[in-house]
Amino acid sequence: MNLNHYLQQYKNSLLDDIIPFWMANSGDTTYGGYFTCLDREGKVFDTDKFVWLQGRQVWCFAMLYNKVEQKQEWLDFAVQGAEFLIKHGRDAEGNWYFSLNREGAPLTQPYNIFSDCFACMAYGQLYQATRNEEYAQIAVDTFHNILKRADNPKGIYTKAYQGTRPLKSFSLPMILCNLVLEIEHLLNPELVESCISNGIHTVMDEFYQPDMGIILENINPNGTFSDSFEGRLVNPGHGLEAMWFVMDLAVRNQDQELIKKAVDISINTLEYGWDKQYGGIFYFLDVKGQPPLQLEWDQKLWWVHMETLITLLKGYLHTEDERCREWFERVHAYTWSHFADPEFGEWYGYLNRQGEPLLPLKGGKWKGCFHVPRGLYQCWKTLEAIAEKKSTKILDF
Repeated sequence: MNLNHYLQQYKNSLLDDIIPFWMANSGDTTYGGYFTCLDREGKVFDTDKFVWLQGRQVWCFAMLYNKVEQKQEWLDFAVQGAEFLIKHGRDAEGNWYFSLNREGAPLTQPYNIFSDCFACMAYGQLYQATRNEEYAQIAVDTFHNILKRADNPKGIYTKAYQGTRPLKSFSLPMILCNLVLEIEHLLNPELVESCISNGIHTVMDEFYQPDMGIILENINPNGTFSDSFEGRLVNPGHGLEAMWFVMDLAVRNQDQELIKKAVDISINTLEYGWDKQYGGIFYFLDVKGQPPLQLEWDQKLWWVHMETLITLLKGYLHTEDERCREWFERVHAYTWSHFADPEFGEWYGYLNRQGEPLLPLKGGKWKGCFHVPRGLYQCWKTLEAIAEKKSTKILDF
């Protein structure tokens, strides 16, 4: 398959399948916001609204408006979701709830800081589209609130007993590596540089364990290994997603060595996390080979594979490392033959180990309009950059 075929596949899937699917099925024209619990055909099977998925969808349509085409319908779709969240999404202290009912009444307390992260992304992107100062202020206030909560993200809602096993989690430092670039245009330059430096250090020097060659999900506060269920946990998808975030930061900093290190970690993570019997990437593993605590450990998830494709293409663009090209073709073949649903559109989210759909849903509590469209856009644009590079020098794909 040639480069142009890949490029057209990702572009056309985004514009002709994924975006129309969510435009047609997810908008709540009565109360505002979006339905994310969609069955295989796109019909709504539950009306609860999960704030982090609402924010992700606002971001998605604002990003498309800003970077693909200034379609008014895309902007209107983003704005109505943002206005719903302004009315209903936060508590009195400015923390974003986890879930709301259809009308917007809070269902779940703001225990999950990722609601805040994706609200921040959403309003930062929407400000670029509208120049509405209220959106800018929400993004900035939310970002500072995230930093304030970073050392204790769940706050009063944590289930952990204080002091017994204080672990640092990978998810927030990873997301901050991407979030800071998303709203860089709204932040003090010194804060941006500090966040970038801290993010790279935390991901590459603390959570990445050179002796294991793997990024861990949880570490001791001093950066050392914790021999516990949480400490042994590996989420290959998180490690792979983080590497394209790091590559983006490295490009900004013109740090080619950091890019090469990110590629090496990516390839090592793939070789470690790939299911050699059935194909696809495991959801969770235990770094010591013990039985994982998560019963869903051997499932194959849509976002893991999509984020991996982005990482491999960016790695190839920046280094021309043949391992990236070879792995991309392998992961691409698995992903498109297992997750995409040519009959009803969009992607399945959850497969069993053998690669069969576990659930027919196209969206739910954890899957919304984000990883697939963002990934298709990122792959499309990275393939364009590879094609441009190929046109100016000899570069095979």
